[in-house]
Amino acid sequence: MSEKIDGTHDDRGAQGSAASRLLSSTNIWSDAPSPPPAPEPASVPLRQPDPVPQARVTFATVSPRHTRADQWPPRKLSLALQGGGTFAAFTWGVLERLLEEPSIEFDAISGASAGAINALLLACGLAEDGREGARNRLNRFWIRQMHEASFRSLMLIGGFSPAGSSVAFGPTLRSGQFDPFDLDPLRQALARDINFAALRDARCPKLLIAATRIRDGELQIFGNDAVTADVALASTCPPLVHCAVEIDGEAYWDGGFGGNPPLIRLAQQSTTADLLLVQVTPTRDGFVPITLAAIDRRLDQIAANAALKAEIAAIEWARSHAAPALRLSTIAAEDSIEGLAQRSSTDLGRGFIRMLHRNGRQAAERWLRQGATGTEAQRARPVAEPALA
Repeated sequence: MSEKIDGTHDDRGAQGSAASRLLSSTNIWSDAPSPPPAPEPASVPLRQPDPVPQARVTFATVSPRHTRADQWPPRKLSLALQGGGTFAAFTWGVLERLLEEPSIEFDAISGASAGAINALLLACGLAEDGREGARNRLNRFWIRQMHEASFRSLMLIGGFSPAGSSVAFGPTLRSGQFDPFDLDPLRQALARDINFAALRDARCPKLLIAATRIRDGELQIFGNDAVTADVALASTCPPLVHCAVEIDGEAYWDGGFGGNPPLIRLAQQSTTADLLLVQVTPTRDGFVPITLAAIDRRLDQIAANAALKAEIAAIEWARSHAAPALRLSTIAAEDSIEGLAQRSSTDLGRGFIRMLHRNGRQAAERWLRQGATGTEAQRARPVAEPALA
């Protein structure tokens, strides 16, 4: 559904200014009803806010050789990786399959929560050991999470969604006065798989790692030079589970609150026309939740996708008004796994993780084969998975 980006500054004119004002506004939201259970396009109608004259946003210049509409798969690709606890093992499978395509280069990668961890693993592996290094790094990390199946594993991948209602603790923990898991072991666990110094290497893709600034609720994007273990922990920090992470005097929570994952900023900073969104948290649910646990789970899913839907709507408006060359594709886990909305994003069962990984590989394979036909055509219908023990 989303097409391509025209990254040159000369082609936008007056419409470019209007698009810039819209994209920089925080009052972008959809008033469309929730989609039905059947697969739907990854965008919604946009209610346009009042313009903000003083705000200006620009897109990076895109090389003409990366903007051919008939070129598939793209030679250069920017990735937006959504967080969603263990559901992000689906992204592991997608990335593994993409890494097997030597013709595809990775330009910029944005991520929040578990999506940020996948982004860091991919970028660090590419910078240090190329494609095979990135693949091995992702494999080691996710296999370790399966084998440990521990509270620490859930903490490392942001196992609790932004709404935070899946887990209820006492008032002492909720107040942030007690941390049930020391951050030092978490930092050490990240250091086993991520060399943060390598993220500053020229061979490393551009990174946009999201965290939410508690003071004003603003989305904070950390680039390659600023990404540290603290940034990774902040991006995956569930408010009801451990204390906020402090960086340069500011306290942060999970990046999924403000951008899950950042999409507009990715489009602005990419030098390629092609953006691929890997969406792991379900948007659709064919059942009306009744039990407290089911209601909590559904609220978590809605909260995790709210900011993303607004950004998709803004990208759609910009594409139709000022950036016609933009091509946004979506690989959604819920399009491959039936009943995902009823599963828990804290499930570390080996069978479940393996199933997510396998479906991620298969979804990426379909995406590579289907060609540049638009997001709607690229979304595959769900296939029923066998019951898992």
